[in-house]
Amino acid sequence: MTDQELLERITCDPKVMVGKPVIKGTRLTVDYILNLMAHGSTVDDILEEYHDLKPEDIRACLLFASKSLSSTVFMPLAVESA
Repeated sequence: MTDQELLERITCDPKVMVGKPVIKGTRLTVDYILNLMAHGSTVDDILEEYHDLKPEDIRACLLFASKSLSSTVFMPLAVESA
């Protein structure tokens, strides 16, 4: 599946979840899926909980986040001192 095909699985509509990016046809936001994964959920865990999702939907969330951050200057939340 190409990047474009994956990204077409994500949509933004002001009438759905206040315009946050969601997996098309759902009310599951990209940030919600990423947060689940950040806290230890696996792709299989998520697919088991949300039966209508496909593995490509999870990959689309990851790609969307990657593309969104690629042109952003990231500032760490805390600066470590030596």
